[in-house]
Amino acid sequence: MQRVVAHIDGNLDGDLGLEALSAVAAFSACHFHRQFRAIFGLSLHRYVQLVRMKRASWCLAYRNDVSVIEIALDAGYEAPDSFARAFRQRIGQAPKAFREEPDWSAWAAAMEPLAEVRSQIMTQNFSIDDVTVREEIDIPVAFMSHRGDPERLGETIRQFIAWRKASGVRAATNATYTIFHTDPDSVAAEDYRIDLAAATKRAITPADEGMEAGLIPAGRCAVLRIIGQSDNLRPAAEFLYGQWLPASGEEPREFPLYARRVSFFPDVPEHEAITDLYLPLK
Repeated sequence: MQRVVAHIDGNLDGDLGLEALSAVAAFSACHFHRQFRAIFGLSLHRYVQLVRMKRASWCLAYRNDVSVIEIALDAGYEAPDSFARAFRQRIGQAPKAFREEPDWSAWAAAMEPLAEVRSQIMTQNFSIDDVTVREEIDIPVAFMSHRGDPERLGETIRQFIAWRKASGVRAATNATYTIFHTDPDSVAAEDYRIDLAAATKRAITPADEGMEAGLIPAGRCAVLRIIGQSDNLRPAAEFLYGQWLPASGEEPREFPLYARRVSFFPDVPEHEAITDLYLPLK
């Protein structure tokens, strides 16, 4: 099943029908379909559709240079109309409406069955040996703060990406960071804060609306690499704080947990995304 899931992620614009995927699993089509549903609680068709819809929604929201027709074809639909009907059925908005103003609450509800399945099959098991302690240098950054309801984070991401494109501080040449000031499960929604940052020495001017200049300070850090989906880094953070830190004898310093997005979905298949999580140490 892990092989099948990886194959789906890596071939979203290919043949993901029952016959093709049962061959990847080396099961008969009949047994494979029943076993897939029994293990994951979703039919194979719905799982594939949700994975394709997740990539399509990411592209609609964050990749304005990709047309709706291209996104429909990449999602396995031969005609934009059929893609639009399926997208509306699953997400609750037409593709163009979602691109203009995504309803992230409805999107999260639609994707919840997929998130539950992928939390079962894409959870990385960590060990003490997976953590390295490194001396990091100062990293000047430009950052945009998201403050308030976590469900509105998608809109902040859109603004941050728009700034990167307009300013030329692109992800291909300037490292991307996320700085976690608060735990969304431990504070009220209005007190939630997370910073989206790009490594750059570029001066921030009044024209850079919503952006601030900042610094990720030099110092020792415990670093844990996460391979796979990075929507939820809580298991990795809980491992660092709950298991690695007590066993190491180290103490955290006064800077928040932060992550570097080495490669991310949808630029790479979700199971190939790489995130380095940093716990600053004294």
